Amino acid sequence: MSLLRALLRASRMIRHAPRLAEGLPPDDAVLLDAPDDRIAPALVAAALGEYEPAAKLLATTRDAAEWESRDRYVMRLAYFAHSRGDWLSSWLATAPRDPDALTVKAELAVRRAWESPARAERLREIGPLIDAAAEATPGDPVPWRIALDHARGTHASHTAFGTLWEQAVRRSPHHYGCHVAALRYLSAQWYGSHRECFDFAEQAAADALPGSLVQALPVRAAFARLEDGTPAAGPLEDERTDAAATRAVALSAAYPAGDLWPAEVRNLTAYVLVRRGRWEEALEQFRLIGPCATSFPWNRFSEDPLDHFLDARGGVRIQVASMTPLRTGTRESGRAAH
Repeated sequence: MSLLRALLRASRMIRHAPRLAEGLPPDDAVLLDAPDDRIAPALVAAALGEYEPAAKLLATTRDAAEWESRDRYVMRLAYFAHSRGDWLSSWLATAPRDPDALTVKAELAVRRAWESPARAERLREIGPLIDAAAEATPGDPVPWRIALDHARGTHASHTAFGTLWEQAVRRSPHHYGCHVAALRYLSAQWYGSHRECFDFAEQAAADALPGSLVQALPVRAAFARLEDGTPAAGPLEDERTDAAATRAVALSAAYPAGDLWPAEVRNLTAYVLVRRGRWEEALEQFRLIGPCATSFPWNRFSEDPLDHFLDARGGVRIQVASMTPLRTGTRESGRAAH
């Protein structure tokens, strides 16, 4: 029987795998962390040593209170400056008190400190940089998101973290980046537990606005639980993980396929669905992701996140193919009629 099952599985894969590739871009068309149309010109200019497009973009997001986009762009520009920072140095030399340059500088400093073996000490040294960015943009939640990431690395107490959290949500109650920073602090990996992580995420998702990425916060809590690798997960945790994935699937469906905005949420949702063996739903997420692969979560398991993404996508397609009957019901009915 085991040989028969293996033969049937192979037959199903051969028959259905090509059809199930429909809607999935070829491997060489998938891009990792593709920039959107607004940040791309700023990155091109930064590569040439020019900071003006980045300055204009961040000033626009600040003036329009586009805090979610602003946070993404600050992180993207700081990531770029980590290896090519001449443009940021020129910007700061020209306008040392520019609130946008100060925010990118603070994000970059925190990123570099996190990579240091002396992380806590380095992070404590750069506290004044975050304070300067917050003072330069009083209504902006982004420096407070940076402060929350900073606090996690300096072993801030729950009370101290809570004070920073109050300042962050006072500026933007549903800011996704601040919620992610708080969730990380509350994770079992840091200063909380899986239960605290889920409780916070589920309440935040329930309070979130329609279409807000905060609605996907529970799937990040589910990922933290799965990443922790605790072998003795109870049925309640499994139930909460599945509910989180279902909520994230519903949020994903509200956005067009191939949309860059929910791309990271979709990549994360696909991973959690794979871990839960929900193969057909995972395949649908890969179709919605289209060419928009993101480093997270795949970089947690491989130094080549794009290759890991493609392997996971191919594996899901094979799983779905192996579960699909050799003949569809429609074809079977047609044969019977003859």
